[in-house]
Amino acid sequence: MTGLLTVPAPGVHQLTDAEYFGSELARVSLSSTGVRELIKPGGPARFRYKADAGLVETKREYDLGHAVHTLVLGSGPELVLFAGTGANPEAWQKADDKAKVAALRAEGMVPLRPSDYLAARLMAEAVENHPLAAKLFTRGQPEQTLIWEDPDTGVLCRCKVDWLRPDGIVDLKTAESADADAQSKAAYNHGYAIQEPFYLRGFRARFPDVDPFFTFVAVEKEPPYLVHVTQLKERAVAWGDRKCAEALQIYRDCCEAGVWPGYPLDEITDIDLPAWVRTEEW
Repeated sequence: MTGLLTVPAPGVHQLTDAEYFGSELARVSLSSTGVRELIKPGGPARFRYKADAGLVETKREYDLGHAVHTLVLGSGPELVLFAGTGANPEAWQKADDKAKVAALRAEGMVPLRPSDYLAARLMAEAVENHPLAAKLFTRGQPEQTLIWEDPDTGVLCRCKVDWLRPDGIVDLKTAESADADAQSKAAYNHGYAIQEPFYLRGFRARFPDVDPFFTFVAVEKEPPYLVHVTQLKERAVAWGDRKCAEALQIYRDCCEAGVWPGYPLDEITDIDLPAWVRTEEW
């Protein structure tokens, strides 16, 4: 393992969220989140803006996910139970409460309302009590950053793995529903089908002699906090890998040209009604 360099060398690193998501590294490397951004219409311009700014969104639902990750993985930001000082302890409505929450975030901590703090602990216990999920987290290390150079494009890539095993990767998800249909939709809507092949590219670059597996451990946010271990079928992974290849080429071409396009600047785009509208009614 190595510490943070100005630009980390290819390999496995133990980076904080600030180091991993910060603009210093984001400006010069591509992550799976960046892949998903680049392939959208106007994506290169948005990608460049976010990478240069080192933007990281903070939302209440993200706090719960971060908390569960910290408790299950044994690694991550410090969790702070913070009850609102008003009539409702679940609300951070007073100016002093908002200032305290902002200060905690600025220090890299995760503030949690009482209900979220309890839910996070119960969700973590559900994962730890699930025989298959618990077994997956017995070998390996949490929150490892893989840095590698894509052999086809020369693009520097990065990913932060929830749990890096000698034989593969385990990714922990919190979900409204962990059933197969919901996870199938999430694989597309939330980019899990792009995340997996991108992470596997990093694993294979670092451990070329291993044929790795990749599995998701999803835990629901509501009682009884059901846990479901899933994996993507080969054709889904192949689809995602093609998207990764597309984004890598876009990234390389934009770097070489020094241009990160958004929507067209010199032409008017013709648009129609959505395909699901019954045109015969016009």
